[in-house]
Amino acid sequence: MSHTPAAADPLRDDAVGIEASWHEPEQFAEIFHRHFPDVHRYVAGRLGPDAADDIAAETFLTAYRRRDRYDPARGALRPWLFGIATNLVATHRRGEARYLRTLARTPGAGPQTGHEEQVVAQVSAGLVRGGLAEALRGLSPGDRDVLLLVALGDCTYPEVAEALGLKPGTVASRLNRARRKLRDALGGVDPTLITEESDR
Repeated sequence: MSHTPAAADPLRDDAVGIEASWHEPEQFAEIFHRHFPDVHRYVAGRLGPDAADDIAAETFLTAYRRRDRYDPARGALRPWLFGIATNLVATHRRGEARYLRTLARTPGAGPQTGHEEQVVAQVSAGLVRGGLAEALRGLSPGDRDVLLLVALGDCTYPEVAEALGLKPGTVASRLNRARRKLRDALGGVDPTLITEESDR
């Protein structure tokens, strides 16, 4: 009788990888390869592609140095990494504000040839991009952190709560307030609707 291999368990894999790295530091490379793309995408969305390489790398350097503080009993590694990244972004608030000002002044790309849905999405994104960047600048840092962890980091509410050390109810109220402010600033357009409907 053949046995089906057990499904991968990211939480267990991360915990094993972190613990193994205590004695064999090269084991941390697997953690880096598994999570770097998500962290990089999140940071690039907040600070721009020029700063993303450095800040994402700094996130993993910080995680490596603090790996003995990671407690798998408190939750998955992914929110812990996003919490580190968000704290590093906070030290670059001026850079984030500059990046959002630049986006606000940059016209959206014109529609490309392709499927009808892609054209509609690109046109819609072009119409709100400048206004969206300006509206994001108007959010409080805490509300912006929550919104962008969901939108750019693809984090769930519990992951955001864990990353920022908040209660889940606080995450929900901050996200609702941020979405309301964005809708008001964009004349009723809700750029976060797809994110909310995807897995909430």
